[in-house]
Amino acid sequence: HEWVADMSSLSEPLASSLRLVVVGGEQASQQRYLQWRTFAGERVDWINSYGPTETTVIATLGRVPADAHVHIGRPIANTRIHILDAWGQPCPIGVAGELHIASAGLARGYLNRPELTAERFVPDPFGTLGSRMYRSGDLARWRADGTLDFLGRNDHQVKIRGFRIELGEIEAALQACPGVREAVVLARQDGEHHRLVAYLVGEEESASPESLSPESLSPEALRTQLSTRLPKYMLPAAYVRLPALPLTPNGKLDRQALPEPDASALGSSAYEPPQGPVEESLAALWRELLGLAQVGRHDDFFALGGHSLLAVQLASRVRSSLGLEVALADLF
Repeated sequence: HEWVADMSSLSEPLASSLRLVVVGGEQASQQRYLQWRTFAGERVDWINSYGPTETTVIATLGRVPADAHVHIGRPIANTRIHILDAWGQPCPIGVAGELHIASAGLARGYLNRPELTAERFVPDPFGTLGSRMYRSGDLARWRADGTLDFLGRNDHQVKIRGFRIELGEIEAALQACPGVREAVVLARQDGEHHRLVAYLVGEEESASPESLSPESLSPEALRTQLSTRLPKYMLPAAYVRLPALPLTPNGKLDRQALPEPDASALGSSAYEPPQGPVEESLAALWRELLGLAQVGRHDDFFALGGHSLLAVQLASRVRSSLGLEVALADLF
């Protein structure tokens, strides 16, 4: 799967005898799949598989035709898949829920971890008496043709300013932007608040950060593109360009190694210092609330990570520190 994912390694012609490629492990993106098809043509079958180790590796698989939507197929023999909502009820076709696996290959549990075993290996209300199923922690949905869409992890769901946000949905919107090859979104703690940070790799990045310059992938351009696909509360506050996403020794994404965003990732305007005591005082309040070292007179409060709750605090501090009345509508 790593060989298929690294499109830069696909420079030599495929062997004429090659007829089948089976992938699994990390999620296969639509963009990567289409790149593979361009390289391999239609003579090589692509089979996408899914399954955690707790179910003896493979639980679903399916052939993905050329130019088709990438899915994870159907359950294999002796395996049943349940897509359940928060109340344990089956989700209708097209509705996301947690993927549960009832399988003859189900593990007995985790060694010397009875609490975790009880949490993940639960009774199967749809099976015979005493049967069990595995709560995968993955989000999926049924398609009308009986295949499954993989939607990411449910532990990648965060709550920010009262809104429940699925990070995978933002990542999918980013990957749909022209020039974006890979994207990951994190909710980083910023004082008392969380801030959404997007990490992306462009289509033709090199190992040299100096080469990362296309204007189409600037924070301002990406924010504009995403605003046509996502509501404002789901727009990342920072966009970090990377030559490659960091990986663990076994090839998985290393989220802990993703760097903190700097000022260049926040979409600030060309810096021009504040002018006069009022602007200087306002800039100082912005720096304090947004946790920034520098704020220019043309910067956008919300593009720098501000939001409605911080706007309320800003109005209050302008009133108490400067003796000025500023309505929230003026700030917006």
